[in-house]
Amino acid sequence: MSRSWLTFAAGFVVAIILIAVGIPWWIPVLLVLAAISVPVVGWMMLDPSQRRRIRRMRDRGQLGR
Repeated sequence: MSRSWLTFAAGFVVAIILIAVGIPWWIPVLLVLAAISVPVVGWMMLDPSQRRRIRRMRDRGQLGR
């Protein structure tokens, strides 16, 4: 499982726990949105050459070991 999926899964689990505890509904929703948006924003901040380099590394199996 990649790091971004682990981040998403952890945020989702914490949100479910907060909903079960009785925290207002919008706090867990913000937590899930943050868990989704952090990797997306990080990817969007890269310029096209950096994205190509990461894609090549991922295709060769050098990332996500």
